[in-house]
This record gives sequence, C-alpha cells and structure tokens, in this order.
Amino acid sequence: MVLDWCYGRLPAFELLIPFSCEDLSSLGPAPASLCHLVAQRYTPLKEILPLMAAAGSRLLFVLHGLEHLNLNFQLAGTGLCSDPEEPKAPAAIMVNLLRKYMLPKASILVTTRPSAIGRIPSKYVGRYGEICGFSDTNLQKLYFQIRLNQPDCVHGAGDAGVSTTPAQRDNLVQMLSRNLEGHHQIAAACFLPSYCWLVCATLHFLHAPTPAGQTLTSIYTSFLRLNFSGEMLESTDSSKLSLMAYAARTMGKLAYEGVSSRKTYFSEEDVRGCLEAGIKTEEEFQLVHVFRRDALRFFLAPCIEPGHPDTFVFTVPAMQEYLAALYIVLGLHKTTLQRVGKEVAELVGRVGEDVSLVLGIMAKLLPLRALPLLFNLLKVVPRVFGRVVGKSREAVARAMVLEMFREEDYYNDDVLDQMGASILGVEGPRRHPDEPPEDEVFELFPIFMGGLLSAHNRAVLAQLGCPIKNLDAMENAQAIKKKLGKLGRQVLPPSELLDHLFFHYEFQNQRFSAEVLSSLRQLNLAGVRMTPLKCTVVASVLGSGRHALDEVNLASCQLDPAGLRTFMPVFLRARKLGLQLNSLGPEACRDLRDLLLHDKCQITTLRLSNNPLTAAGVAFLVEGLAGNTSLTHLSLLHTGLGDEGLELLAARLNCNRQLQELNVAYNGAGDAAALALAKAAREHPSLELLHLYFNELSPEGRQVLRDLGGTAEGGARVVVSLTEGTAVSEYWSVILSEVQRNLKSWDQGRVRRHLELLLRDLDDNQGATLNPLRKAQLLRVKGEVRALLEQLGGSES
Repeated sequence: MVLDWCYGRLPAFELLIPFSCEDLSSLGPAPASLCHLVAQRYTPLKEILPLMAAAGSRLLFVLHGLEHLNLNFQLAGTGLCSDPEEPKAPAAIMVNLLRKYMLPKASILVTTRPSAIGRIPSKYVGRYGEICGFSDTNLQKLYFQIRLNQPDCVHGAGDAGVSTTPAQRDNLVQMLSRNLEGHHQIAAACFLPSYCWLVCATLHFLHAPTPAGQTLTSIYTSFLRLNFSGEMLESTDSSKLSLMAYAARTMGKLAYEGVSSRKTYFSEEDVRGCLEAGIKTEEEFQLVHVFRRDALRFFLAPCIEPGHPDTFVFTVPAMQEYLAALYIVLGLHKTTLQRVGKEVAELVGRVGEDVSLVLGIMAKLLPLRALPLLFNLLKVVPRVFGRVVGKSREAVARAMVLEMFREEDYYNDDVLDQMGASILGVEGPRRHPDEPPEDEVFELFPIFMGGLLSAHNRAVLAQLGCPIKNLDAMENAQAIKKKLGKLGRQVLPPSELLDHLFFHYEFQNQRFSAEVLSSLRQLNLAGVRMTPLKCTVVASVLGSGRHALDEVNLASCQLDPAGLRTFMPVFLRARKLGLQLNSLGPEACRDLRDLLLHDKCQITTLRLSNNPLTAAGVAFLVEGLAGNTSLTHLSLLHTGLGDEGLELLAARLNCNRQLQELNVAYNGAGDAAALALAKAAREHPSLELLHLYFNELSPEGRQVLRDLGGTAEGGARVVVSLTEGTAVSEYWSVILSEVQRNLKSWDQGRVRRHLELLLRDLDDNQGATLNPLRKAQLLRVKGEVRALLEQLGGSES
C-alpha cells in the first residue's frame, strides 16, 4: 500500500505516514511530539510537516502491529492532547490520534493481531476488516505464476551450472494448479498467502539451483521468522514469552505426540490437552486465549479430507515434523523423573556448598558417622541428575535413528520426492477411498532434528526466542553420532541411503558427517531420480571425504551432464562406477574424459551400458583412455557405437596399456569393424576379454572371429556367441544374464532375431557333437534361450 502511494496509485491521499508500533514501543515513555516522530523517521518530510493539519482526510496514518503498544484510553491514564508539536509519550500520541482529538480529520488505518482488537474502544473504529487469505483462486494462481517465474529465484544460483527452463517452470505451475483444483488439503493451506510463499520456496529448493548453504530446515525456520520474527505472545504479560517459544511448547507437543503415535489427524480434545496442559493461573489462561485467537489457525487447519470429520491437521504435513523436531531439540520433552530431578538438583546446587562446609566442620567436631555419608550424598545428587539427562539424550538419539532406519519405510520414495508429491500431487491413479489407509510416514522428523542443530538455524531460532545452547547442541550431536555409528553401518536401500545423506546435508557439519560416514564403502543409489538438488546433497556430503568408495552405482538415475559435473568429487573417490541406463550422450562423454584424465582418478571399472553415447561420444572416451592409468574394465554395451565407434576404438586401443576387459556388445557393428577391433584386442598387452555378441555379424564373420580367438597363444578372448566350436562358451551365462536384465529396455524385435540366431547356432553345434556331456550342456542353454523367447512373446501379447 505504501509503495502504491509512492507510485501515485493512491490519489485519494495527499500524504501517507506509516508507523511501526513495535518501533514506537521500543521508545518507552520518553516524551516526543508527533512532528518529532515523523521527522525522526522520515527526514524528507520535515518541510511539509506544517501541512499535516491542512491535509484533512487526505492525510493517512498507517499504524502497523498495534498489539505491541499498551494503549490506555481512560482520561485518567492518558490526558488529552491536540497539538502535534507537544511532546508526549508515543502511546499517548497514538491514543489522541485514535480519539480524533489530534488531527481529527486525518484518516487512520490500523493493523493488529485479532487478540488486540479490544484495545481500541469500538466507538473510535469506523470499519473492521479481517484478512483471512485468498478469496479468489485466480489471484492465488497468479501469485504462483509470478513467484515461480521471478528472475531472482530462477537465476539465484547461476554459478551452479544448472537453471530451470521456462517449460519446466510452466510445468510446475500447471501441476500445482491441478493439485489445488483437486480440493486437497494443500488448497486449504494455500488459502493463507504466507503458506503460498512456503510452497514456492520449497518448490524452488526442490527444482531450481540451490544456493550454497540453503537447506530445507532453514527454509522452514526462515518462514517462521518472516511470520513471527521475535514478537511476544502478549505484550502486557510479564513473562515476555515469545510467540514462537509458546508455539514450540504447545504445538510442538501436539506434533510430537502425533509422530510418536503415527497420526496426523487431531481432535479438539487433543488440541485442548496440549494447549491447557499444566495451566494453573489466570495469566496462563489468558496466554492460551491469545494464542488461540492469533496463531492457532496458522499452525492447524480443519481437515477437509473425507472420513475425518471434526478433526484438525497441521497446515502443511512437513510443519508437524518440523515442530516435533523443534520440541525435542529445545529439550521440552521431559519425563516426570527429569522434571523432579532437575528441581532437586538445582535446589541442592544452590545450597550444596554452604551445607557441605557446615557438615565438614561438624564432622570434625562431633563423632557423628552419618555426616560424612550425607556430605557425599550432596555431591552425588547433581551427578545422578546429569546421568539422567544423558540417558534422556541417548533415548532421543535412539528414537531419531530408529525413525530414520524404519524397515517399513525401506521401499517408499525418498523424502525429497515425497515432499514434491505432497505439493504437486501424484501423477496417475489415486488410491480408492475404500482401500485401507497407508501407514503414516515421518521420515522428515529426524532430518529436521539434524537441521535444527546446525549453527545457522540455531542463530535464527535464538532470534525467535527459542535458543539452543551450544553445549546442549554438542551433547545431542554426540548422542546422535553414537547411535548413527551403530545403526548406520547396515546396507540401506537406495532411497533410504539418500535420506541418510540428506540428514547429513541438513546438519551442515562436515566433521560430524565424515566421522559417521567413514564406514560407507558402497554408494548404491540405483533407481533414484537424481535431480540437481539430490546431486548437490550427495556431492556436498561425500565430496570432501578421504576414504575410497569401493563402488558408486548410479544406474537408471536420470542423470544428465550437469549432474555428472556435480558428482565429480564423489567419482574421484570411486573404484567402480556404474552409470548404466541414464540417457547420457556425447556431451557427457566430454566430462567422463576429464574424469579419466584427472590425476586423482582411481576408477578401475566403468559401466556405461544402455546410454546413447554414439561414435561422437567414444571419440572423447578414447582420449580419456589414452591418458588413464587406472581403468581395467569398460562396458559400452548397447551404446549406439556402430561401425564408426568400433573403428575409433580399434585405432586408439593401443594407446591404453592396462585395460583388461572391453564390452562393445549390441552396438550394431558389422563384420569389418568387429574384426578390426578384435585384431587390435589380440595385440593389446593386457586385454583379456572382448565382448562382441549381438552385433550385426554374418555367420562367416562370427566364424572368422572364432577362428581368430583360437589362432595363437595369449591375446584377448573374443566372445561372439554362446558356443565355442561344438562346446558351450564359458561366458554363456554372462550373455544371457545381460539379455535378461535388459529385456524390457532393448528393442524386442532385434533381441528376438539375435536370440533365434543363437538358438540356431546351438542346434547346429548339438548336431555336430557326439559328446553326451556337451549335448546336455547345449540342451540346458537352449532351454534358457527358449525361456527368454517366451518372455518376449508374453510381453508382445
């Protein structure tokens, strides 16, 4: 509104003067005139102060945040004052403005929390208006379109080498709009504009380049700071309790009880029980009333999902897990033993030294044997309480780690995909209402616990009135590390392993992560959709480690060249690297060449099968092979090399001196290119095995390659079929397992044709041999081939 007036879009007002009531309250009772207050805050207005009285109704005062001021409209408390030049307490000036005694014709707009409305007598108010949220869903959609396409958000991390395209941003807006139109709970959340901000901030985090140091926890903490800053729950209350601290104590308790009992729906009795727990005084009842009026509906919303009438849910699901984590890390969850033990320990600590001194003197003067025993007990009490607190921290750490490694959650999506689905919806058929509900998942809860212990979030929480002491954070981190060290050694499914790494990313403590992850030897993320954010998470957590990774498996992860560049620090620690089924093209081969030529590269096995590398990509790879000294096994199975790709390999293969196995099967190469590569392989000093099966070889070409493999001692073995002579090849199971693994992704017509050729070859060899053992082996392999052909027939039908 102020900006609109500055740009001339509020012609009804000649002069607009905004005041922050929070700033005015900080001045205390020190007298100052209205003119002085205006000139002090808006120096350029000094010259037109005399015109205020003449402006009449064209003068607008905006008093923002009235709840910060304690106003007294009784004449005995606040005297009358009509002169803008007369010094008075800031609260007295505001009272006289609202009384219309000072500048009676001026217009006044007041913003306040609902609980403070009664501080202004109704006779001084011309109109009340409550801003609840977006009344027009078209305005809501317009907000999302503008916010998700803001240049500062789109290019906020341009140095990351990744940026979202206009088509991707439009797709996000469309998916979000469809989910909102489905009348889901998120539509109720986005009725509040501040939650629209949170939705957009989360989408940017998930899909746009991530600024350095930004975490999901920091987004939620910043969201609460934007909404509540450090404001008090009730300015007239002597406790000066911050609104966020009160929310952590009450809503955090409700959230944690929901996580513990695995529920997200709460009755009015549940809510009342958490708000009114332990209330003993009238002042405490007043705080509950204020919180209910001002903030309760910010955290809780009526459930609109079918089957849950008269219940409440947290406005967005992740907020429940955030508040539950905050409740724990603030130390608000205490058993009865802890509460009583703390009070006793504090009491003993206050009087312990004096009593101990007196008992020590009495023990020397009087022959009382019980006094030394009492003396020692006084020393033991604080120590025992310290152990109780330590056990509590261990219990919290254990609960957090068990939640992180729940076997029931092993085969669901990772938490980042779950968050995206909760905002954008799930593509495809939805669960039928009559089906039994799935168990609630709270995998963000332990992750938020780690994030809240990071230094940045603790600093922001302190501004919100929720400080976490450094010593408490350190002891909690040590307890968590101890438990993670024990349970974190187990082999996790890919999605759960990513969740574990995301926990470390949120914690933002490289030393902690390096110690906990020192036993990690295999990074298996196969099948996890690796977005730019997930690549950043893994690289930032594992990129700075020192120990080698025996294997990094990123098969079928939808990686792109930008993702490969992000992963480079992790690749330099890997001995085996699997990048199959990622649609990587020639551009990615340029990055792989740089990886192979890096002086710290220690990769011995590189699997690139089922990627459209083509001959253009192999041109980069052979450059990397020429300068690499670690690679021994390279798989280029089904990478679209063709004759040109195999000829490039044949021409440059002698530049590499340590390769032991090369797989170029199923690449559409003909006889001449395959023979040239086979000859180069036979001359290679270290190559032991060359795979050429499923290429476009003629019967004569296959026979020449078989003969080449048996012409001389030494040299590489060339595998072109399931047979060698009249016997079964020792590599027949390798060939058929590759076919079985890729049966659904390969061209089924080509695979059928090659399998039929192999079957014919087996028939010919079965008729040519009289050895019964060989005949039995050939029959067994024929059965395996026929089973694969039957699978192809079934998939076609």
